[in-house]
Amino acid sequence: MLALDLGVFHRKAHAVSFKEALGWSGVWIGLALAFNAGLYFWMGPEPALQFLTGYLIEKSLSVDNIFVFVLIFSAFSVPAIYQHRVLFWGVLGALVMRAILIIAGAALLEHFHWIIYLFGAFLIFTGIKMALPAKKEKDITDNPVLKLARRLLPVTDDFVEDRFLLKRAGQWVVTPLFLVLLLVETTDLIFAVDSIPAIFAVTTDPFIVYTSNVFAILGLRSLYFVLAGVIDKFYYLKQGLAAVLTFVGAKMLLVDIYKIPIALSLGVIALILAVAVVASLWRARRQAAPDKEVLLER
Repeated sequence: MLALDLGVFHRKAHAVSFKEALGWSGVWIGLALAFNAGLYFWMGPEPALQFLTGYLIEKSLSVDNIFVFVLIFSAFSVPAIYQHRVLFWGVLGALVMRAILIIAGAALLEHFHWIIYLFGAFLIFTGIKMALPAKKEKDITDNPVLKLARRLLPVTDDFVEDRFLLKRAGQWVVTPLFLVLLLVETTDLIFAVDSIPAIFAVTTDPFIVYTSNVFAILGLRSLYFVLAGVIDKFYYLKQGLAAVLTFVGAKMLLVDIYKIPIALSLGVIALILAVAVVASLWRARRQAAPDKEVLLER
């Protein structure tokens, strides 16, 4: 699907429209649900429910990535026509990095059961930190990885079409688009450290953990183009995600005392996200109402 996506459907770089992104989001979600149905008939209802819960956790947490992607593309003034290519290669890198993290995490949990308590405590800490009022935002370009790359690599002044690398005067140089890709990959790695332990609260089966990650990541690019223009309207989404992480962390800490059923976990997570989205849309509508009244008065 990734090969078809880049090699056939998006062979030529172009600005992805809202309608196109919405259609592709439907395709990726449909594929995830079809895979989920296959799991139900192949492995039974329990693994299918685990996959669906993990997918919902990953899908919701991936929205947090989009907040940062918007900042990165804005800071570097990346033309809309090149953004899809950056996100495509970002997805490929994420698939590899997450596979490594999941294999390592599953091996640790298999040999050292007590690590699940560390994961649980870490998720609760992350959830509380996310819920607290944000401090003054740092400049996204003031990043140690980015500074190191600029010091070690020759970088062109401007974008050169959708190229990451090119040869000039017999020397290979990188473009600012490569630096954007580097920041996208670094951001995903940081978020993966939060999201992967959350799925281990649902299941420790590496196959279920990885596939739920994969399907959430595959739809990340199209979801970005759907939400990029309206992401600021989801005011309470961070609080919702914080509540999800805290709930999942508590589930991990209680694993040896009371194992919360997967169906109940799925219901709680879905309810938290639904409340956050509805409250955000209600707030956006309330804020838009006075503006409409002012326009009518004029």
